[in-house]
Amino acid sequence: MSNTEKDMRRNPAIGRSWKEVREEFFTPEEIAESDLRVSLIGEIIKARQEKGISQKKLEELSGVKQPVIARMEKGITSPQIETVLKILAPLGKTLAIVPLEHK
Repeated sequence: MSNTEKDMRRNPAIGRSWKEVREEFFTPEEIAESDLRVSLIGEIIKARQEKGISQKKLEELSGVKQPVIARMEKGITSPQIETVLKILAPLGKTLAIVPLEHK
């Protein structure tokens, strides 16, 4: 636990941590789905930036409109699998199915 988390536990005026709040209001499945979505979008943004490709250029390469890419990257929308695959291809990436890590 970080010092910030310890301080937040000691000082009720600061409130609870996001981790505590999300564990109270969301199921483990909802948390896992959210974490996966955030991770996937983060990897897409990272790959696009590493290639030096703008959202507009990615539109040209993928056929997915730039506003759709922007909304996806901001987390405003949850893209369809077909959209994700269209975006990943010009970035030299694809999806893979891997076993879940069990804690």
